[in-house]
Order: sequence, then C-alpha cells, then structure tokens
Amino acid sequence: IDTIDTIDLSAYIRPSLSQTKENFITMKDIEMTELDRLRHSSAHIMAAAVCRIYDDVQLDIGPPTDDGFYYDFDLNDRISTEDFSKIEKAMEEIIAEDHLFTCQEVSRDQATNMLAGQTYKLERLADIPEGDPITFYTCGEFTDLCRGPHVESTGKVKAFQLVNVAGSYYRGKETNPMLQRLYGTAFSNPKELRMHLKQIEEAKKRDHRKLAKELDLYSISENIGPGLVNWHP
Repeated sequence: IDTIDTIDLSAYIRPSLSQTKENFITMKDIEMTELDRLRHSSAHIMAAAVCRIYDDVQLDIGPPTDDGFYYDFDLNDRISTEDFSKIEKAMEEIIAEDHLFTCQEVSRDQATNMLAGQTYKLERLADIPEGDPITFYTCGEFTDLCRGPHVESTGKVKAFQLVNVAGSYYRGKETNPMLQRLYGTAFSNPKELRMHLKQIEEAKKRDHRKLAKELDLYSISENIGPGLVNWHP
C-alpha cells in the first residue's frame, strides 16, 4: 500500500491524516514512560523474532507491563523455555540490524488489506471506533497494528530477557482459543536487568509454598480433599 505518512519517532508524536494541531497525540496524552516505550518496542522485536523462526504465526497483542512485556501468539509449534535461547538470538540479530520504528496512518480498508489472514488482528481492528486513527508501526520486515509509541530504533534496546511462557485465552474468555503468551522483561541497561532478575530469584526463595515444603510444615493429600492443607505438628 501507499504510505500516508512517516515520522521521526524521537519526537514522540503520531500524526493524523488531517495534520491539524488538535489531532496530534503527545507522550503526555499516551502516558507512556521511556521504560514503557522500551518494553513496548521489545515486545515488537520479540514478535518479529518469532515470525522469523516459526511459520504461520497468528498475532494478537503485545503491550508493556509493570515489570516487562508480553505478546500473544497462535501457532502450530508449542513454545517452551528451551526455545528461549533461539528466540533471544533472533531478537539480538534484529537489535543489531538497528531498524527504525516508523509509523504510518492508513484508512480502514487499507488496514484490512494489510491484516489479511490475521484473524485476531482483524478483530482488534474492528474494535477501533470509526473516525479514530488507525496506525501501523514497522521495524524491518515486521509491521504491526499499533498505537505506539516506540523507541527510535531496535538498536535502542540494550538489555532484555525472556522469562516465561504460558497459555492465555484470547480476550480472557475460556470459550475462545488458547494462545501462547510469551513474557519478557527489558531495562535501560544490563545492570538494571541483572538487579531485576536477582530480585525475582530472591522472591522465589522466600515463596511461602517453597519454604513450607522445605520446613515440612504441611502436606496436601487428595484423601483429605483437593487443595486442603494438613498442618504437621
């Protein structure tokens, strides 16, 4: 399709079709911090890496979270923690390629064509109210329906790690398909990442379930009842 507009993302502003001052959306409007932007961009990089490795990937959403980011996928292959190293390697390659994050605003018909075959994305597109901007962000060969904002380029991501994978029902409804949710975290520098990962490990050590088992404080028996605790003297 024809690109309607491309912008310098270092300005943190997304343009509208009308290009009027009233329609500009600033960082303050979006209320996304610099770290949020870094993690949001990391989610896109992770999705791009998954698409490089696996075939027929169906994409859903990939937002930043309080301590990292995630992206929901539907694909034939089952991702496990053993696959993290190859996904992280592909992410490192995309980061080294230093692709710019570029934004384009398109019409609804153009968006529908761009998302052909992407079932979940087409449903997300339908959620966007008529008259609201429809924007896509591109980094390298990966393009995603997204409101942004992002860092200037993939090379700005300096410290990340994949941390977990779990099942997640589409839109949180048990009647919907089960997707694979891949979690990661990202920080401004490797030191902050190491500190965060250390805190996670310390928290695991203090987990009451782990401590109780190690100290032989209680046991759980199906003979008593599912989930019922038998406290030891």
